[in-house]
Amino acid sequence: MDKKDEIILQQLDVIREMTARNLRRVGDDIWGHAAPNAPTAPKTPASSGAPDAPKAPNSSGASGGGPAAAVSTGQGDPDAGEAETPPKENIDDLKSELESYIGLDSVKREVNNLINMVTVWKLRREHGLPAPDLSLHMVFSGNPGTGKTMMARFMARVYHSLGILSKGHLVEVDRSGLVAGYVGQTAIKTSSVIEKAKGGVLFIDEAYALSSGKSENDFGGEAIETLLKAMEDNRDDLVVIVAGYTDLMEDFIDSNPGLNSRFNRYLYFDDYSVDEMMRIFMLQCDKNCYRLSGEDAESALRALLEDASRDDDFGNARGVRNLFEKILIAQANRLAAADLVTRDGLMTITADDIAAI
Repeated sequence: MDKKDEIILQQLDVIREMTARNLRRVGDDIWGHAAPNAPTAPKTPASSGAPDAPKAPNSSGASGGGPAAAVSTGQGDPDAGEAETPPKENIDDLKSELESYIGLDSVKREVNNLINMVTVWKLRREHGLPAPDLSLHMVFSGNPGTGKTMMARFMARVYHSLGILSKGHLVEVDRSGLVAGYVGQTAIKTSSVIEKAKGGVLFIDEAYALSSGKSENDFGGEAIETLLKAMEDNRDDLVVIVAGYTDLMEDFIDSNPGLNSRFNRYLYFDDYSVDEMMRIFMLQCDKNCYRLSGEDAESALRALLEDASRDDDFGNARGVRNLFEKILIAQANRLAAADLVTRDGLMTITADDIAAI
């Protein structure tokens, strides 16, 4: 095997690793992290710290993951691992991190308001002043890929740093992680997930699926009733965040009076604009040591994103990440046919790479 073939294989390894990571953390939108002590991806030539390699953003910046990133068990897999207790973080640092996120302007405002309200609520209690009951359970609504999972993880860190939650971890499930197929099993399964979530945030994605069953053998309602009881019994050390499409989430909350009374905070996640998706793509480039070749590549990328975003199934930030990986495959195909492959060439994405997907 000559040097060129070796470089191309290394490049393809990078693409395979990114694709595998995308499948493992599909709910993480842009800023996914591995759980603490999880194995990290092997270094590639483009990220080995050579002098002319651009540096990836600091993990506590726009990528949204400081050293205290919460643990997620993964959708539908509540037994994936026990949550570790991360250290408390400085709330001002968390606010700065929040502002560094791409887009999410209305969400940022609401989260900042909530942080300030909880801070004052806690101070009133410390000074012996009356503090009304505070419900921190939330409904996140919006299209896929708009940052809902990332923000749920962030809120777990915030509540832990403010002393509201004892652990500050995230347990993420969907319907399959809560509902069983036989009478009596759903309550046990849901209770097990809740037990793991105590001290942190239980994030239920596509929560509307719990109330969508029409047959008498559907046990989504049993999961909801078990959840409601747990929210009351553990209201001092458990926060539940439910998420999904806007219209379907409204139907879900209206399906049970208990849900309506316990969820009174709603955050709507807007779709990303083309400019914001351009920034997301460039963030991916920076993190993985790639760069666009020039204005022609930038124009081609913008046109691609404008066209792709017209598709209702595009997926916002997740769609950008998928396009990024497809473009890397196109780049690898181009490099495989080249007579000479340089280190600079391995880091460069051209307009032809973008047009090839």
